[in-house]
Amino acid sequence: MRCASPYSYAVLERLLQEYFPFPRRLLQLHTLVLTSGALLPDPKCSPAIVTAFPYNCLAHAHLRLSAASPPSAPLRLFSAMLTHGARPNRHSFPSLLKSAAASGSAAAAGALHAQCLRRGLASDRFVACSLVSAYGRTGHPARDARKVFDEMEGSPDLAACNALLDALCLAGELEAAGTFFEQMPARDAVSWTTFVSGLSRGGRHRCALEVFRAFLLDNMGRRLEEATLVSVLSACANLDGAEGLMSGMAVHAYVVRHEVEPTAFLGTALVDMYGKHGRLGGCTSAFEFVCKKEVCTWNALLSALANHGKEAEVLVKFDMMRAEGFLPNQITFVALLMACARAGSVEIGLYWFEAMVAEYKVTPLMVHYGCVVDLLGRAGRFMDAIQVIERMPFAPDASVWGALLGACRLYGNVELAVEVGQKLMALGPQQSGRYVTVRNVFLEDGNWQAGVRMGEVMQEAGIRKIVGQSSVVLHGHAIP
Repeated sequence: MRCASPYSYAVLERLLQEYFPFPRRLLQLHTLVLTSGALLPDPKCSPAIVTAFPYNCLAHAHLRLSAASPPSAPLRLFSAMLTHGARPNRHSFPSLLKSAAASGSAAAAGALHAQCLRRGLASDRFVACSLVSAYGRTGHPARDARKVFDEMEGSPDLAACNALLDALCLAGELEAAGTFFEQMPARDAVSWTTFVSGLSRGGRHRCALEVFRAFLLDNMGRRLEEATLVSVLSACANLDGAEGLMSGMAVHAYVVRHEVEPTAFLGTALVDMYGKHGRLGGCTSAFEFVCKKEVCTWNALLSALANHGKEAEVLVKFDMMRAEGFLPNQITFVALLMACARAGSVEIGLYWFEAMVAEYKVTPLMVHYGCVVDLLGRAGRFMDAIQVIERMPFAPDASVWGALLGACRLYGNVELAVEVGQKLMALGPQQSGRYVTVRNVFLEDGNWQAGVRMGEVMQEAGIRKIVGQSSVVLHGHAIP
């Protein structure tokens, strides 16, 4: 370290303390540190001078500006900290563990846990709570998070309980999460929201609504937070039938009645809820209700319009979105390409697929290729569709082949349908819909023998056609 320079350790610490509330200034200081070498070890200075404080401040700043900083930046700072002889303390690891969770690195979370154990910090409540959360968010088994939780000093506080509840929900262990939720000595809005969100994410949408209703009874007169409203709207959006729509409309009424600020995320949840229930009027109203829209808000509207036969309106709204300065992302182009496919706008769809990469630098995913194959297949351009599949940078999955198979049935292309059907059946798991589609292609072509043979193949493989079912919801219960 350069003790005699204008950027000595003492000066650096003073600047970091002064600008700690301003993360962008801290990142500017990080640049100064890198260019001046202010944190480089100096043999003339005592190693005892080197503390973790500057590294902790800079790591915290990178986390607060996650949109402009890569998730791995705090982890690289940690490596520099160890290299330069600074000793990490209890304030170092929470930021580092959040960085590991943001990057989804299970290996980083495990390595940081080992560092905590080595330095005797793993049982510290502040550190342990961050460890529980990191294990939950990096795909570790729930038992790892539970083990850290059980080894905490003293009785775990509410923050630690919420972290474990979140880890159990993320791991899909909803029964264990429910048991733990009931046993929690105290619960706050975060606890309820975490459980509602976990149930909805696990497909237990009706249970999520029941927990939300219990939350309302347990917190009479308490103003609902945005995160809670977004979580319950997600459950309403994915709950079929009138119950989901009516519950979602009740949440919307609460938002209006209590003058809750219509943020982009709350507005997006409302648009998505109305869209999934086919209420395009509600979609438009909720969209206009949002003052400061984000790309996600536009995406929800475009997806709703594309899924309900408003293809021309998708193109109009897409142009409006770009005119207002919003950059389309991967989700935007899924809705756009889907709309082009259903409208038969082949050339427009192909133009935007190329522009997605060339102009907007958006990397196509499997779903984008599936949309393009569907676009070409619906137009009967089978050779072009096959060329797209052959040029894909990864192996096509069932969604891509399925789109082509649907087009083969539409145009009665039996020869290609058989070839595509074989590829689908080889992918597995064996789903009855793939066999039924190929069988129907044979039957519609008048090839009864091949159709019957396909039925026999299904029977020999133990594959049964899934029978459609319907139910009526009465007093919150589905009756078959």
